[in-house]
Amino acid sequence: MHWVHFDSSKTFFIRDSRIRYGMILKPQDIVILLKLIAIGSEPWTFQRLAVELKMSQSEVHAGVRRAVAARLMSGAATASGQPVRAALLEFLLHGVKYAYPPEHGALTRGVPTGYAAPPLNKLISSSIDPPPVWPYAEGSVRGLAFTPLYPSVPAAALQDSRLYELLALVDAIRDGRARERNFATKELTSRLTMVTT
Repeated sequence: MHWVHFDSSKTFFIRDSRIRYGMILKPQDIVILLKLIAIGSEPWTFQRLAVELKMSQSEVHAGVRRAVAARLMSGAATASGQPVRAALLEFLLHGVKYAYPPEHGALTRGVPTGYAAPPLNKLISSSIDPPPVWPYAEGSVRGLAFTPLYPSVPAAALQDSRLYELLALVDAIRDGRARERNFATKELTSRLTMVTT
């Protein structure tokens, strides 16, 4: 609800329609959009996204609706809607670190992310510090807990290397050092401006 003051005697309020209808973008919507980028031009279904992202179909439906409302995706019909790559890239580079800052935790077992994951781990030499990891019982690396955009991210990423790399790049932007963010910016720009067939 937004209050607008026109003069000292009258106060009006405007309710944003996106708020009223629950269309505030959520972190899992970014995961869904990145999955669609990873899929490329292949046809997709809500069921496929739900299974591969370890989400419910209703969560995927809602995420697609919010992405369309936010103008990050064109059309919500199955197999026809696609991310608006330029808009998504702009949000990833300039908005995601403010909208979804990660929480950090203690040493844990998990899946490497950010600079410690592909593709940045081939460009940036490893640090003596414990790497950032998404907490995951089946992970193979001990590091400092780094909250993923959605709880199912580690399992989904391990089954899709393209998605894994996109998510790790986004995490480098969410919380990386300047050098890591610069590398991640170049990599994301390259991947989102290249249309796969």
